[in-house]
Amino acid sequence: MSGARRQGGRFLNPDGSPAGQTLGAVFRMMREGRGAPWPARVENRPYPPPPATVPPGHAAITYIGHASFLIRLADGTALLTDPIFSERCSPLSWAGPKRVRDPGLALAALPRIDAVLLSHGHYDHLDLPSLRALKAPLIVTGLGQDRFLARNGVAGAVALDWWQSHPLPGGHRATYLPARHFSARGVLDRAKSLWGGFALETADGGRLCFLGDTGWGAHLAEIGEKAGPFGAALIPIGAYEPRWFMQVVHIDPTEAVATRHAIQARVALAMHHGTFKLTREAIDAPAQGLVAARDAAGDAPESFLIPDVGESLVVDLRV
Repeated sequence: MSGARRQGGRFLNPDGSPAGQTLGAVFRMMREGRGAPWPARVENRPYPPPPATVPPGHAAITYIGHASFLIRLADGTALLTDPIFSERCSPLSWAGPKRVRDPGLALAALPRIDAVLLSHGHYDHLDLPSLRALKAPLIVTGLGQDRFLARNGVAGAVALDWWQSHPLPGGHRATYLPARHFSARGVLDRAKSLWGGFALETADGGRLCFLGDTGWGAHLAEIGEKAGPFGAALIPIGAYEPRWFMQVVHIDPTEAVATRHAIQARVALAMHHGTFKLTREAIDAPAQGLVAARDAAGDAPESFLIPDVGESLVVDLRV
């Protein structure tokens, strides 16, 4: 299992291709318009708080929104993925993508967080105000992100190359996984820090995959072969239009269904949709597309679930 390669000081995708799109493609995409309008606000349904106890080998997974999940394990260990509680995912407080739904759990409602799994440095995944407020004792992330976080007042980050592992509190372990995507905070730092997902191995025999952001590629089957099978996986389904542009960085709903099979996950939970308008598809298109793709593949409804914002699901992670 090899780590990420670099060229000219920048990381490459698992297949050796440069990360992301060219500036010319970005300008072309911007000229095509914003696509389907989204509502300015969607109110969350009320849900019970996350369960206080979880059976061995299981996890209580609460969808906070976008790629943010609270993961409570049987021993009480509490993990967060890509926490963003800010109103915008942007370098500016007054402009940029604005959330249309409140977080499913407020910061004040969270339990003590033992570790954060941080997939990459884009603003909709690495939110500095949230990380500063959380003060998590451990953040596991990709190469280069630790230095960025330290420069910005966030301590406790451990940076990994693809396929490297790090212990978590409670005897659990996280392994950083390859992804076809990129990482940047501006126009000059593209691909200078690493992007990826995580395989979580729990001390009581559970296995969970959190994919972060990824386009389709052979690395997904490699994840299944080398890190799987998984009892459950958190798989993105949104931010995929226009397809000619987004296919190199984001899977669409049909590819999300294929991804569950490729990584060998028994059940998947959808994420990365319905919170921030990042691309051109309608707010409900990812969920509708996922149902259609799941049915077309002949998969059972319970094989790929779409948790609502604020909803907690107790999932068996054993394989």
